[in-house]
Amino acid sequence: MAIHNLQDALIEELRDVLSAEKQITRALKQMAKKSTNEQLKAAFESHLEETEGQIERLQDVFGELDKAPRSKHCAAMEGLIEEGKEIMEEDAEPEVLDAMLIAAAQKVEHYEIATYGTLRTWAEQLGMTKVAQLLEETLEEEKATDEKLSQLAAEINQEAQTAE
Repeated sequence: MAIHNLQDALIEELRDVLSAEKQITRALKQMAKKSTNEQLKAAFESHLEETEGQIERLQDVFGELDKAPRSKHCAAMEGLIEEGKEIMEEDAEPEVLDAMLIAAAQKVEHYEIATYGTLRTWAEQLGMTKVAQLLEETLEEEKATDEKLSQLAAEINQEAQTAE
C-alpha cells in the first residue's frame, strides 16, 4: 500500500498492530502455562481475554474506516515474542522464571502503549473521534495491564532475589 498521508499511515499501523495482537494471543497462552505463580498465571489468562476483545475493537476501528480488517505482519512483536520464547526455555528457578516472564510481558505492553498512543493521537488529529475513542480504550487497558504486572513484579522479584 502506498502511504501518501497520515490517514494512510494510520491504516498501515492498524494492520501492523492487528498482527501484533494476534501474535500476543498465542504467546499469552504459552506464558500462562509456563508461569508458576498463580497470580501471574491468572494475569496472563485475564489479559488473553482482554486481548481477544482488543482484536474485536480493532475490527470495529477498521469498520469505522470502511477498510477490511487485514493484518500486516508485525516484525517488532515477532521479535519480542521470540525473546519471550527464549526465556521460557531457560533452566531457571521458578521464581526467577516468573520474574523474567514479567519482564518479557512488560516489553510487549510498552510496545503496545507506544503504538496505541500514537494511533490515538493520529486519529484525533484526523478528526476521527470514534476511532480515537476506541483506540483510547485499548490504550487504557494496556496501561492497566502494565501496572498490574508491576505490582506482581514487586512480590515476585523479591522471591526471585532469595531463590537458590
